[in-house]
Amino acid sequence: MALSTRQRRQQPSDSASPSSPSYTKHDKPERSVGGEAADRGLAWTLPLFALGMLRYMSATSNIIHDCDEVFNYWEPLHYLLYKSGFQTWEYSSQFALRSYMYLIFHKVVGGPASWVFSEEKVRVFYAVRIFLGLLSVITETALVVALSRRYGKRLASYALAMMCLTSGCFFASTSFLPSSFSMYAISLSSALFLFEKPALAVAVAAIGVILGWPFSVLAFLPITIYSLIRMFKQTFLAGAFTSIVLLALSLLVDYYYYGRWTSAVLNLLIYNVLGGGESHLYGTEGSLYYMRNGFNNFNFCFILALLFVGILPVARKKYAPDLLIVISPIYIWLAFMSLQPHKEERFLYPIYPLVCVAASAVIESFPDFFRDKYNPNHNYLIVTIAKTLRPLVLGLILCSSHARTFSLINGYSAPLEIYKHLEYHDDVETGENHFPLLCGLY
Repeated sequence: MALSTRQRRQQPSDSASPSSPSYTKHDKPERSVGGEAADRGLAWTLPLFALGMLRYMSATSNIIHDCDEVFNYWEPLHYLLYKSGFQTWEYSSQFALRSYMYLIFHKVVGGPASWVFSEEKVRVFYAVRIFLGLLSVITETALVVALSRRYGKRLASYALAMMCLTSGCFFASTSFLPSSFSMYAISLSSALFLFEKPALAVAVAAIGVILGWPFSVLAFLPITIYSLIRMFKQTFLAGAFTSIVLLALSLLVDYYYYGRWTSAVLNLLIYNVLGGGESHLYGTEGSLYYMRNGFNNFNFCFILALLFVGILPVARKKYAPDLLIVISPIYIWLAFMSLQPHKEERFLYPIYPLVCVAASAVIESFPDFFRDKYNPNHNYLIVTIAKTLRPLVLGLILCSSHARTFSLINGYSAPLEIYKHLEYHDDVETGENHFPLLCGLY
């Protein structure tokens, strides 16, 4: 006679105690089938390939969205490579608001490219852009893999799809701007935080602030503070060491190029915070500007991201505190930037990947609103409908994003298309063989 086993009904006392570890994907009611190998999350190859393909497309087709990218970064880089180029007032020794260390970092690629391609500056331009795309691929792949190992493949796959196709990420990923560099740093810092490497996460945050955009320090605060609480000594030493080394290098580089001891990082903060900055001279916008701009670049993804705090009462066990810490810079950054009179689209770049992560978490949680908390594995009709809504909402976001991306490239890419042909015409050269990297785009 076959032996039978009796199973005890789960009691309330069997639920996780306060001392149990934080939520992981293994706690989900619908655990994937396939054993331990299936539970390691997404492999690195899929996000690397998907993001690599889309970032290459961005590098080769992206337009120039901001005049600062031309005159404050491409032109100075041209000067470092070819000893000629226009100078803006921010690079005058009187103000010294831009650190040359950020440019030197990109010269690592631009320099060898200029030697290989000689005077073919179009190729140098796209080599630097592909390098920017590669940084985006590496940092965002790390974030996607960290999400998959911590919260499951579904949430990570949604985030990957949005990072690949939303207009904001597509355009910001290959823009030659400090705010884009801070975006890379936030992606990698968030990934390291989810990988439970707080010291490295804070070290990367310091790189994003000092080498990238100093104002992005606000976006790194939640991870930095929580990492210090978790592991103070190692985290503090890693952050302090990285900051001191980078600030020292910045001082030396700026001394070499400005001819006096100065720190462009501190100058920028002092000028804009203590000195008034007078940024309002370049235009002001209302408090809802970033809401409209966020919807333009992310459509319904942006709305869902803002609703993340609204799902916490239902999904607290899943996402608090770690994912909440990762996503919280969205609200801090939006609140701070909305209070500033002068607003620009690029100012939101640092939080773009986090918008995708927050929206993915909300979409993944649709069925949780309708589950029976005493029988979470039972598929009621309304739970099935909520599951069906997930790919439909994601598809709507991706299709809308593709439409905007294509329309911008199709409607505003004429300057770059012309630029590809300029070097073949001798009559466009100025001075002694001076052909700026982006001459004539603005």
